[in-house]
Amino acid sequence: MLLLNAGIAKFGPIESLSEQAFDDTFRINVKGPWLSLKHFAPILRKGGAVVMTSSINNQLGMAGSAVYAASKAALRSLVRVAATELAPRGVRVNAVSPGPIETPLYGKLGFGAEQLQGMAQGLVAQIPLGRFGTSEEVAKSALFLASSDSSFMTGEEIVLDGGMTRV
Repeated sequence: MLLLNAGIAKFGPIESLSEQAFDDTFRINVKGPWLSLKHFAPILRKGGAVVMTSSINNQLGMAGSAVYAASKAALRSLVRVAATELAPRGVRVNAVSPGPIETPLYGKLGFGAEQLQGMAQGLVAQIPLGRFGTSEEVAKSALFLASSDSSFMTGEEIVLDGGMTRV
């Protein structure tokens, strides 16, 4: 199994984000997984699985997330293409797309504690299950996609967002 999970998030209105923020985001969120897949694809065996971490932002038009959302949409597209290209070799490629998950990422966004709390409350209000997800829930979904239990799935995306984008 190959898990491609690295990523960064740079948020802000389109007109205020720098070209450097765009380049950094695409270099890490898209080019990194693409290069990893390029170099590992030749050694993946029949029955192998690739799992990439995208985000629900690949489908949302959330203000302030243009660069991040575009990078995750590009990654989601890469999953589909790689699934098509690797299927004849018996290798499956899928994505896990988390919504709001309790991780240290939120503390790295450059917001103060009060802003973060307000943002968290606003997000929870949009989640039908009324809470953030956990990293353990994301890990279990990735393990499912890597296991033989998902042997008839490729090019798929498991959305983990407590119903935020579905209900």
